[in-house]
Amino acid sequence: MSQTTLHNTEAQSAYTLKQLAELTGTEVIGCEDTIVASVNTLEKADANDVSFLANPRYLDAMKQSAAGVICVERMEALPEGKNYLVCDNPSRTFQMIAELLLKEKARKTFFEGIHPSAVIHETAQIGEGTTIGPCVVIDANVTIGKNTTILGNVSIGPHTHIGSNCTLFHNVCIRENTQIGDRVVLQPGVVIGSCGFGFTTDQTGKHYKLAQLGNVVIEDDVEIGANTTIDRARFQSTVIRKGVQIDNLVQIAHNVQIGENSVIVAQSGIAGSTKLGKRVYLGGQTGIVGHIELCDGTMIASKGGVSKSITKPGLYRGEPVQPIEKFSREKVHIRRLEKYAAAIKDLENRLAQLENK
Repeated sequence: MSQTTLHNTEAQSAYTLKQLAELTGTEVIGCEDTIVASVNTLEKADANDVSFLANPRYLDAMKQSAAGVICVERMEALPEGKNYLVCDNPSRTFQMIAELLLKEKARKTFFEGIHPSAVIHETAQIGEGTTIGPCVVIDANVTIGKNTTILGNVSIGPHTHIGSNCTLFHNVCIRENTQIGDRVVLQPGVVIGSCGFGFTTDQTGKHYKLAQLGNVVIEDDVEIGANTTIDRARFQSTVIRKGVQIDNLVQIAHNVQIGENSVIVAQSGIAGSTKLGKRVYLGGQTGIVGHIELCDGTMIASKGGVSKSITKPGLYRGEPVQPIEKFSREKVHIRRLEKYAAAIKDLENRLAQLENK
């Protein structure tokens, strides 16, 4: 059963199950006229709430739940006496409904229109429906699309383009010439386009900065977590392809390219000129050296250290990383080191006894 994506839907305070089914591409089992207005867990939900079952372990909780409707996958025998929205992905359907029901409440925390304290250069072009909060600075020749929300203390450098339906949270800093697509979310404290870390050193040990003259390109549907930094390229572009999800406190160096729909978890660092393919997953605190490539479908477990290119998709772990099967075998041997040492000592003693005969 296909599901749609909710875009530009006018928020209401409550919906019937029939309306929610039409908006999410799901099927109602139960009373279509039931009205819901909020979301909650199975345990805490009441008749006014939407909840969901995404793991069979919580089937008993679903049976006991008082939720007005529960998002579920199709089952042979659903418990009677309840309302259901039947779908392929209950968690995704629930999220769509949560965003729909809570959207208006969330927007009430935003300033409407352009706040009088914002400083906007006369050459900037601001799209219809865009909100600009207090103390925002928008420099020369910036273009911003429609229905984008820019919250307080955001700074946007000259010649930057930002697409439509983006959200820039507080204290985001975007330097000059950055190109950002549609539906991009930048969480608080994100820095886009900071200088890459580069210098030359003379015979006396004095360092000379290498000016970073390129930019950063971020494609559509990317989200970047709080206090993450993405450096501008030395003279070309650092590129984040569409659909990439980046967690908090990630460092991406100059000239890096991140492939479509990749996921980078917190405290990871990627050194300069490294290329990640599509659907690459980096666990927390992953470190990758510069000037290497990771192929499509590469997955690095948490705290992995990547020192050379990876050409075969799969799960890798360790410092340096290796295929998970090899890593696991070595770990087993490491846990047995004390046993191995005792066995070697015993063999040495027995050999000594034989030599002394």
